[in-house]
Amino acid sequence: MAVLLPFFLSAQNYVQQIEQYRQEQLLHLNQKSKGPVAEQNLVYIQHFVPQEVFRAEANVEYLYNEPTFRMPTLDGTSKTFKRFALLHFSLQGKSLTLTAYQSVGILSTQVSPYLFLPFLDLTTGETTYESGRYLDVKISDIQADKLILDFNKAYNPYCAYSSGYRCPQPPLENFLDVAIEAGEKKYTGPKHQREQDNSMAKNFNDGEKELILSGGENDKMYVLQTTVEKDSIILRTLSDDIKFDDPLLPVLASRMLATVQNPEQAGVGIAAPQVGVNKNAIWVQRFDKEGSPFEFYINPKIVWRSKLLRKGAEGCLSIPDRREDVIRNYSIKLQYTSKKGKTVDELIEGFTAVIFQHEVDHLYAILYPDRLEEQQSKDIVPLAEKIEFSIEKGTILP
Repeated sequence: MAVLLPFFLSAQNYVQQIEQYRQEQLLHLNQKSKGPVAEQNLVYIQHFVPQEVFRAEANVEYLYNEPTFRMPTLDGTSKTFKRFALLHFSLQGKSLTLTAYQSVGILSTQVSPYLFLPFLDLTTGETTYESGRYLDVKISDIQADKLILDFNKAYNPYCAYSSGYRCPQPPLENFLDVAIEAGEKKYTGPKHQREQDNSMAKNFNDGEKELILSGGENDKMYVLQTTVEKDSIILRTLSDDIKFDDPLLPVLASRMLATVQNPEQAGVGIAAPQVGVNKNAIWVQRFDKEGSPFEFYINPKIVWRSKLLRKGAEGCLSIPDRREDVIRNYSIKLQYTSKKGKTVDELIEGFTAVIFQHEVDHLYAILYPDRLEEQQSKDIVPLAEKIEFSIEKGTILP
């Protein structure tokens, strides 16, 4: 018995450490007043019993000169990462490999000290969340090219509990052909519908104020081009929510409208980043309304996208001399901030929904060629032989 006691105490301490870690995670969720899970629903967050067999030491194979890429997110946008290392380890008698990713900002110096490990396994969609789970580790945790992977700390993305979050989807290269019955289980509670959080909205910064006031209210603005390096940096920068009562917002709106309606480069929509302002504001021509009016939206978010897709030609004021066929969701649910600061929801479909998706993408630093890359890896089923759409002649633009 004396020989087994130290091992027993070690195992007991390990279980206690994992339980303490999980309690800290729940406390973190509970403290977020506008977080993904309501306090009364925390009871639905369940975990597998901690087992040390799901704790593995991985050999780290560093990857060098890797290009950045956009990892699709569950809300239909994407985030920029680069592959940092391959992690080789054994679990349940199988040799496995996970790719560790590093989040990257628009500047090469803006890299995270953390590594992101999204993964799928044989429990995915059964006893665990259908869109995979995550592990986080610090780069500093790597010692002598070794890294401990503890799947007892695997957790669900916020999208498992609520709409309105941008959760990366695990790439197929991170599918593990084992059942990892460790970490967080599938969430079975009611799903939260996240509303706009205007507390994080900002006013225009000094540079943006100067740009907005550089011309009259009805003067058009310079449209940034992807072919100009300094322009491209702005176009590839995430935009912030704008305070609905900022006094310069009407001026920006007026100048953006003059720009998108300029006969020399007329468009059907424009986003603030395209005129050098990294704030969440767009103009969209509403072909689904009588008279096809242009309408201005601040802090627009697409909180739902239909499974039904459509393909159609798109161009962009910021990408000269190029048009491509892009696959978009046929219908969307848009959430935005009204002129009085209230949250408004609206269902939109057809070509107008495409314009909204294109312009909202700009706010997330996504350009339509990024969508072309994504759609190459998608497996879609054409419906031409299964369903036929038609409209009365003259009801909308062709």
